[in-house]
Amino acid sequence: MLERSDLAENALQALHDEDYDRPFNLQNLNAETMIFTGGRQGRSLDGDWNFCVDLLDTGLRQKWFAMTPAAPGDRIEPWDYDPYAGETVPVPSCWQMLKEKWYFFEGSGWYTRALDLAPLQDGRRRFLRIGAAQYDCKVFLNGEFLGNHYGGSTPFFVELTGAADPGEAWLTLCVENRRTLDRVPMRNTDWFNYGGVYREVTLYETPATVIRDVFLRLEGGAIRCSLRVDGPATTARLSIPGLGVDCDAALTDGAAELTLDATPALWSPQSPTLYDVTVEAGGDRVTDRVGFRTIERRGTDIVLNGRPIFLRGISVHEDDAETGKVTSEADLRRRFADARDLGCNFLRLAHYPHHERAALIADELGLLLWEEVPVYWAIDFANPATLRDASNQLTELIRRDRNRASVVIWSVGNENPDTDARLDFMRGLADLARAEDPTRLIAAACLINHQKLKIEDRLAAHLDVIGINEYYGWYEEDFDDLEAIGRNSAPDRPVVISETGADGDHEAGPETGLFSLDYQAEVYRRQIATLRRLDYVKGMSPWILYDFRVERRQNVFQRGWNRKGLVAADKSTRKPAFDILAAYYRERAQQEET
Repeated sequence: MLERSDLAENALQALHDEDYDRPFNLQNLNAETMIFTGGRQGRSLDGDWNFCVDLLDTGLRQKWFAMTPAAPGDRIEPWDYDPYAGETVPVPSCWQMLKEKWYFFEGSGWYTRALDLAPLQDGRRRFLRIGAAQYDCKVFLNGEFLGNHYGGSTPFFVELTGAADPGEAWLTLCVENRRTLDRVPMRNTDWFNYGGVYREVTLYETPATVIRDVFLRLEGGAIRCSLRVDGPATTARLSIPGLGVDCDAALTDGAAELTLDATPALWSPQSPTLYDVTVEAGGDRVTDRVGFRTIERRGTDIVLNGRPIFLRGISVHEDDAETGKVTSEADLRRRFADARDLGCNFLRLAHYPHHERAALIADELGLLLWEEVPVYWAIDFANPATLRDASNQLTELIRRDRNRASVVIWSVGNENPDTDARLDFMRGLADLARAEDPTRLIAAACLINHQKLKIEDRLAAHLDVIGINEYYGWYEEDFDDLEAIGRNSAPDRPVVISETGADGDHEAGPETGLFSLDYQAEVYRRQIATLRRLDYVKGMSPWILYDFRVERRQNVFQRGWNRKGLVAADKSTRKPAFDILAAYYRERAQQEET
């Protein structure tokens, strides 16, 4: 499809055009185009899609998305890919897990499937939701570009109303996972760079009026509700039967704020009470199950429902030996069951937004969550485009999960160097998080000055919780330094050890020394002994629950995996350090009960 291609026009010139992506990089599918989907009955588009990898972005240059279905014998031009025939892959999936030759592939992948669009009645609307696609996803319908989304871990929506006539249509997604210096995260990370449409794809129909956002929380001693509606409606109705709430709210420019006279039973790990909620407006109707609780900082304490709490946690990645980033209900429940066996009341979902089902299950089980966006290591902090990307990912995460009582901390980043540009960038994210949700704590994993043994990160003054990633016994040697950090820093707000640990290879590791299970266990023993003496630490989330895949770690014991998991990559083999931490957490829990 070169010299004679009508689609590519001057096809040879297109080969030399390195600005080919610009018309398709609007980033117009973002937080402002989200709709609330709780309780909606959608049509799943999961299943087999036609697929092709495209390392050189030939498809954008040659406009594969505009090709029309035709039998091979009827085509009068040569072609490099047929969107309508050939190889298929399942959605959701990560292409690395489907073929060995795609394992390290970074580039574009093209997905196409037929879509039977029934006529829309009475002004109804149609929306496509993509749960997550790594990283840049461009959406085409019958050859028309509808928009693109940046960010590999948050859901996005595109309205299809009027985009195609009723009947068979062709939906095409171009998903590109290259790591670049201006993205979030940037090129250098410490987890595997999966690619593909790896969460569910769903089609929704709504009335002409669609409820875009519902935010319920306990604030200032009362239940408050914020509503945002798009379309013709003057009132909205809110119902919480368990609290005797059934009231109308006047909409002004599609928005309403309500303060409710109700006294809910407070959600907590000991009593994870949830209430059924219904919101109706203009014929649209959504539902949710919401818990009400308070979380705040008082000096150096983290206070849940008026009582100080110690966060007995563990960090987790969204990674699986067989499916990559694709997760399931069973996989998530296994994760939480292992955390429960460990004695956790808290999990850090690192280093990007995990599947929204995780927070729903945590609500049900009574587990607290730290959720974060991948502002990781050396982001291009001076670049407005990078800030735009990070801000949108943070907003999408917050709007997706801010009705989840389990989520108590929004984290705006991890291990960034303290520069003026970074301070402005991260302070802006902290301010954005508070504007979107004033009811939760803001955190980041901050850096320590190891020469002075002191927390000197200027961002700490803009946080509620200071996270510290420390690896004494692994990357650092002297455990006494951890005590010195507390003495030298005298933090005025709570500190959480957001990472600590050591690698232990259960398959081929040595009997003693680095990478042995004995060494990992001894690091945990010494870490716990040190933490017993540190009053300034109000929680911990060691690194990590399960071993996870990562390109950068290739020694004889790691073999492409981070082996710091307390459980091996099979998610069943527990290492000795698991029981050591579990015993400590049982002790902490007993102390809190008395």
